[in-house]
Amino acid sequence: METPREIRGVLIPITNGRVLLPNATVAEVITFANLEKIPNAPEWLLGRLSWRGWRLPLFSFAILSGMTHEEGSTGARVAVLKALGGHAKMPFIAMLTQGFPRLTTVSPELLIPTGDEHHHPTGVRAQVLVRDDQAVIPDLNQIEAMMAQALAA
Repeated sequence: METPREIRGVLIPITNGRVLLPNATVAEVITFANLEKIPNAPEWLLGRLSWRGWRLPLFSFAILSGMTHEEGSTGARVAVLKALGGHAKMPFIAMLTQGFPRLTTVSPELLIPTGDEHHHPTGVRAQVLVRDDQAVIPDLNQIEAMMAQALAA
């Protein structure tokens, strides 16, 4: 099977950066509201929020990956992501964003790796340049596993 030449991506603004995800990963972008705290959760696991009958764990990618130590919630949005890890109790996860995601078309020629390809911060699969935008591709499998472990504690 041939690899597609182009995919639809989403550049999501976060504190001190941008995250790049395949468009198919993003289920919806919603307003940040009514956060339920999780006792003894790590700092990057901000709480749970309700969405379509689910209680989604909300995380800060910027805190988890070390891009910032604190997040602002004024004007923040939430990207609801389809979980890839196969956890029956966690089919979706939520990521705090600082604005609206932007659709973009990504092809191998437009995606340029930056930085050290052998060592990445926690939760980061790759650091890339997409046209003129620096972005981080998150390691969603690692993030979901960290969430599941934190929620089970």
